[in-house]
Amino acid sequence: MAYAFPSEGSLDYFPCRYGTSRLLFRGPRRSLDRPYLAFLGGTETYGKYVPDPYPDLIEDETGLGAINLACVNAGLDVYLAEPEVMQVARGAEAVVLQIMGAGNLSNRYYAVHPRRNDRFIAATPLLKQLYRDVDFTDFNFTRHMLLTLRATSRDRFEVLADELRLTWVARMKDLLKSLPQRTVLLWLADHRPAARVHRIGMALDPILVDEEMLAQVRPLADAYVEAVRGPEARISGLEGMSFPALEAPSAARLPGPEVHRRVAQILMQALEPVLQ
Repeated sequence: MAYAFPSEGSLDYFPCRYGTSRLLFRGPRRSLDRPYLAFLGGTETYGKYVPDPYPDLIEDETGLGAINLACVNAGLDVYLAEPEVMQVARGAEAVVLQIMGAGNLSNRYYAVHPRRNDRFIAATPLLKQLYRDVDFTDFNFTRHMLLTLRATSRDRFEVLADELRLTWVARMKDLLKSLPQRTVLLWLADHRPAARVHRIGMALDPILVDEEMLAQVRPLADAYVEAVRGPEARISGLEGMSFPALEAPSAARLPGPEVHRRVAQILMQALEPVLQ
């Protein structure tokens, strides 16, 4: 559970660590000595601004501990670089893996921070050669960089995008092979996976991930579910969320309590046969 500070309008996420990992996760810290479920993913699974995110709701229903291993703005690299976190995930009765975007991972064209994958570290000579007209010292975050590169040249951006898609598929396969067979893939977004990713642009998450990519990794998971935030959920807006006033625009882009309740229901149905 997380509790709001009324004077600040924010939540206490009770940040905690597992093992010797330097990553901070949403708490309170759960015991690893009793059966538990593990949840991997990004900002949505972390439950930013939401008092009771879907892992907590599933914990209440199943009686199994919910180890929320999600990280805000996470990419695949954050898990592949943390063997101790992966060991926690492998010890779970089942794992829910939220599908994350393809932009926040290191590749042949640029490097990201190993723990904060949304942080752009450096462009490789390959990217500098592809975009000789761009000063990469202007960027601190991957999304800003990718949006700028796409606006500069869509043709050249497709070269980079193809690399990101190939890298994402390879890393997802590596991650899924490292997890138990009892893994549920979760698509949590405002839209269904697109057949042609460039049609949906860079504004929607998970960026640069389409159904063709998902088809390559889905056989490695035990189940796959989609939770699409429909118009009715967007209309409810910020109801039930807790955040400082200045962070209202950020909160509006994230799923609220009603969406988390729906995600929990969908996942419960998918987890039932997996746990049996």
